[in-house]
Amino acid sequence: MQFWYTALLILAIVVAVMFTLIVLLMGKGDAMSGGGGVRTTFKGKAGFDDFVSRLTIILGGSFMVLMIVLDIVGNRLK
Repeated sequence: MQFWYTALLILAIVVAVMFTLIVLLMGKGDAMSGGGGVRTTFKGKAGFDDFVSRLTIILGGSFMVLMIVLDIVGNRLK
């Protein structure tokens, strides 16, 4: 059981670092402006923005699930 706890903890740290890097590096910097930017859909930046947005949601959800599982496994070790 200790092995699984350690493996999940390492995975959670990797997911947290990736999540943090994506949020910090891909931030638009204009969060307070109301989002009035023009969106390009024909071979433009919209596909990349959609990918980053989807990846951010997946990493955030994965992090939350990992933390819940880590809590359950950690309580069973006691």
